[in-house]
Amino acid sequence: MPDATSTALRICPLCEATCGLTLTLAGTRVTGARGDRQDVFSAGFVCPKGASFGEVDADPDRLRTPLVRTDGELREATWTEAFDHIAARIRPLVEEYGPNAVGIVLGNPNVHTMAGALYPPLLIGALRTRNLFTASTLDQMPKHVSSGLLFGDPFAIPVPDLDRTTHLLILGANPLESNGSLCTAPDFPGRLKALRRRGGTLTVVDPRRTRTAALADRHIALRPGTDALFLAALAHTLFDEGLTDLGALAAHVEGVADVREALRDFTPEAVADACDLDAATLREVARELAAAPSAAVYGRMGSSTVEHGTLANWLVDVLNVLTGNLDRPGGALFPLSATAPAPRPAGPGKGFALGRWRSRVSGHPEAKGEFPTAALAEEIETPGEGRIRAVISIAANPVLSAPDGRRLDAALGGLDFMVSVDPYLNETTRHADVVLPPPPPSQSAHFDFAFNGFAIRNQARYTPAAVPLEDGRMDECEIHARLILAVSGMHGASPSAVDDLAVDSALAKAVAQEHSPLHGGDPQEQARLLAGRTGPERRLDLMLRLGPYDLILEDLLRAPHGIDLGPLRPRLPQVLKTRSGRVELLPQPLAADLPRLRAALASRRDGLVLVGRRHLRSNNSWLHNVPSLTGGSNRCTLQVHPADADRLGLADGKPARISSVGGALEVEVEVTDAVRAGVVSLPHGWGHDRPGARLTVAAERPGVNVNQLLDGSLLDPLSGTAVLNGFPVDVTPVP
Repeated sequence: MPDATSTALRICPLCEATCGLTLTLAGTRVTGARGDRQDVFSAGFVCPKGASFGEVDADPDRLRTPLVRTDGELREATWTEAFDHIAARIRPLVEEYGPNAVGIVLGNPNVHTMAGALYPPLLIGALRTRNLFTASTLDQMPKHVSSGLLFGDPFAIPVPDLDRTTHLLILGANPLESNGSLCTAPDFPGRLKALRRRGGTLTVVDPRRTRTAALADRHIALRPGTDALFLAALAHTLFDEGLTDLGALAAHVEGVADVREALRDFTPEAVADACDLDAATLREVARELAAAPSAAVYGRMGSSTVEHGTLANWLVDVLNVLTGNLDRPGGALFPLSATAPAPRPAGPGKGFALGRWRSRVSGHPEAKGEFPTAALAEEIETPGEGRIRAVISIAANPVLSAPDGRRLDAALGGLDFMVSVDPYLNETTRHADVVLPPPPPSQSAHFDFAFNGFAIRNQARYTPAAVPLEDGRMDECEIHARLILAVSGMHGASPSAVDDLAVDSALAKAVAQEHSPLHGGDPQEQARLLAGRTGPERRLDLMLRLGPYDLILEDLLRAPHGIDLGPLRPRLPQVLKTRSGRVELLPQPLAADLPRLRAALASRRDGLVLVGRRHLRSNNSWLHNVPSLTGGSNRCTLQVHPADADRLGLADGKPARISSVGGALEVEVEVTDAVRAGVVSLPHGWGHDRPGARLTVAAERPGVNVNQLLDGSLLDPLSGTAVLNGFPVDVTPVP
C-alpha cells in the first residue's frame, strides 16, 4: 500500500531569503516543495534551491550515524560512543594546554538552523577559548565592524527599504542570483521590478553585467576593488556641491565636518583613473542620489571582500546619512526582530571596540571576538605555547572557503583531535576524529533568529519539524547540547540541563533590567510559565516574551503562515549604543585607515584582476551535491572578456592556466562580454576533488578551488576579512 500523501509547512533554510514552503509528503518522505502562498513574508515565492528541498533532504550521501576514527579509519559508531570519545579527548587537552588549545570554526549554514543560532555561543562560553573563526571573515565582517563603530552595535545593520524606496544604488551585490545578503527579502527580483514599475531608479555598480545589472537603469562597470574610492568620490561631491541634507538625522549625528575634511582629496577627478570611470559619471550618480525623494545605498560581498572592505561599508552608511536617508521610510532602516531584546532607553552605551586581544602567530586583532579564518592554518601548524591542538568545526568547510586550502588541509591533518558537526564527509570533515551528523532539515523545527534581524519587513514565523525524527537520528539541538556537556566536564548530564542553564541565565538578567518586560519578576515563576515541548522551544518562548512585540510561542503556533509585524520604522536614537549616544560618523579606527585608501588613488593596476560570482542554484560549497542544482549554467568556468581572450590566445571551452600569489589552477574558459575587459571571474565553493570525501554528485563535476590562488596574507586590516575579490592574476592558455 502506498504511503499516504500529506503536506507540511517549512521555512526554507537554503539561503537568506527565508521563503515559506509547502512540502508534499509521502509518508515521511518529502516528494515536492512549492512556495507557501499564504506565507506573510514570501507570499508564495520560491527559487530553484527551495524547490529542490526534497533532494537536499533525501541526499543519499548524508551521514546517518556518527563516525569515530579507529586505527586511522572513520567507522560508524553509536551516539554514546561518539560523545564518550569527545569527552575523553577534549577535556585532557584543555586541562593540559589551556582553553585556547581548542579552536572553534563556524560555517555559514549555522545561521540557517535553530541549533546553529542557540548553541554555539554556549559552546564558546563553556570552553572559554579565544580561538574563534567563522565564515564572517570570508564574507560580511566589514559590515559588522563598520556598524559597530558607527552605531555602537555590530548587529545594528540598516537594510534598504526595498518596497518604498524610489532610488536604489547597489554595489558588489547580485541579489537576482544570491537572493539577497544582509538584506532578507523573498522575491528580490520581483521587488526590484516593482521599484522600476513605480518610477524608481536602480543603479548597479559591478564589474560584471550580472542579471541584476541587466535589470538596472544604469550599470556602472567599476574596476574591481575600488568600491571605497567610488563611494568616497560620491560623498565628496555631496559636500562640494552643497547637496548634503541630514534632515531629522542632524540631531543624532556627530562628525559630519570631520568626514568632509577627511574626504577632501577624493574628488571625482582624483578617483576616476583608479576606478576607470569618468568623473562626470561619478558626479551624476551623486546628484541623482541627493535628488531622489527617497534613496538607499546597499553594498555586499563584492564591496566587502576587497582591500578596503570596512571603509567601503562605512561609506555606504555615510552616504545614507549625508542624504538624510538613514532611518527613514524609503531609505535604509534598522529591522526589529521579534526575538531581539526589548529596546532599552536611548542614551550612551558601551560602544564597540576592536583588537581587545590578538592572534598568537601574526598578531591579528580580533573583530567581534573572532580571528581571521585565513589565520587558522598558522595557528595550528606553528609550534609553541597556545598552539591550537584541537578543532571543533560546525557546518564549516574552510578547506574550500578559506584562502590557501592546501595549507589548511595539511594543518588539519596534524591536529591532536577534531570534531565536526556536519551532515557530510566533505573536504574539511574528512579530517575529523568524530563526525556528528544532524538530521535532514525536514526533521528539524525552524525559526530565523539571525535573518529576521536583517529582514526588510518585521515578521515572525515558526515551523515545527515537518516529519518525525527518524530512528537512529539525533535532533540537531540535542547534538549541540551533548557536545557542550562533553567538552565542559558535564558529560553524562541530561541535554536539557544546557537549555535550563541558558533559560536561568537569561531570566536572571531580565528581571534585573529596568527596561525588561520581566523586570522585578520572580525568575522561577517566569520559568514555569514558559511553554514548549523541547528545550529550544522554551528558549524561543522566553526570547519572544523578552522581545518588543508582546508575543509568546503559542502565538506563532496558532499562525502557521507567520505573523506580520509591519513595515520597518525609524528607530533612532534608541538603536544607538555608542559612548556618545549618537551616530559617530568618523570613528578613530576608520580615520586611521583612510591614508591607506588615499594611497590607492595612485595605484591603478593594468593587469588582469579576478572577481567571484554567485549563481542562483548554488550557495557556497554546500549545495553542489544536489543533482538538480548542478546543471545548466551553474558551472565552474573562468569568464573572460572577448578582447582579453583574443589578446591572450584563449578559446571558449578550452582550458587555461590561472595563477596568483597562492598557486595556479587549470580551468575551462568561458568567453563572454558579461565581464568587463581586464577582469576574469571564477565562482567560489568548488574543488570537490580531494580523496576521502563522500560527495558523489559533487565529485563528478569537482571544479577548481578559486581560493587556492591566494596565500591568505592579504586581509582588510580592520575586519580581518580575506581579500577574495579584485586581486591580480595571470592567465595563459593550456596547449
